[in-house]
Amino acid sequence: MNFASLLGLGQTALELGLICSLTVLALFLSYSMLNVCDLSTDGCFTLGAAVGAVVAISGHPYLAIFAAMLAGVCSGFMTALLQTRMGVDSLLAGIIVNTGLYSVNIFVMGGAAQLNLNKTETVFTIMKERLADTPFAGQYKLAVAILAVALIVGFLTFFLNTRLGLSIRATGDNPDMVRASSINPVFTTTVGLCVANAFTGLSGCLLSQSQKSVNTDIGSGMVTIALASLLIGRTLMGKGGIFTRAVGMVLGAFVFRLVYTIALRMNMPAYMLKLVSSTIVVIAIFLPYLKSQMPLMRRRMAGKGGH
Repeated sequence: MNFASLLGLGQTALELGLICSLTVLALFLSYSMLNVCDLSTDGCFTLGAAVGAVVAISGHPYLAIFAAMLAGVCSGFMTALLQTRMGVDSLLAGIIVNTGLYSVNIFVMGGAAQLNLNKTETVFTIMKERLADTPFAGQYKLAVAILAVALIVGFLTFFLNTRLGLSIRATGDNPDMVRASSINPVFTTTVGLCVANAFTGLSGCLLSQSQKSVNTDIGSGMVTIALASLLIGRTLMGKGGIFTRAVGMVLGAFVFRLVYTIALRMNMPAYMLKLVSSTIVVIAIFLPYLKSQMPLMRRRMAGKGGH
């Protein structure tokens, strides 16, 4: 593999990593901040991709972005409604919504299993035209991904430091304390899940437009990928401020996609990729645990050496 191939490999991983990092940031908000494990991610990702594709095909590439995010908000609202108003466990609520979204996604796509966007104007084709006569003509996908991630990271950093954002973080830490402080945890949970799923919908929309197609399986395994990326990002950046941790999520998504892309280039069978994802998750979980156990292991080794 020559240098050009390595460079192309890195760029592909960076583009996909940035787009998927929006889902990682969604999981960061719901899982790390709100302490809710939202298992509707796969279905919500596909919903954003489907809605964005349908609206783009109808001739509205910019509106497709907002429509996909609005669809994500609706998904998050349903998950929150089941969890907060109907007494359904958060894990089960996510599974129920994810299952229901399978039918909704096919309905949105007009009963088709796949939509083609080859001849459709999207934000990527618009960016390609804008950069046509510049040195960055071939980097239009990367430009869109960077712009989207920068906006979401900036928004998330600002939002989580507002009064409402601090209330959401407090709800994840101690809902009883929040309730005693006259803050409605039902409201903060609902807002948090709606915002998080809006990010997921945006991520799905951008991926479908980047790949110029969308199918019902585009979001399959996305919750596993996002969780692995989140854990990798947490290991890389540690515990810092919101901005630092958000950047860590983006780095984690890039590292995951780089490993994933290398596995693809090694001609690994397609059925083995799920095992690769699971292995990365296990390693991402094990490394922080090993790091926390290192001082104890050193003390034990020192004790044995002394004896």
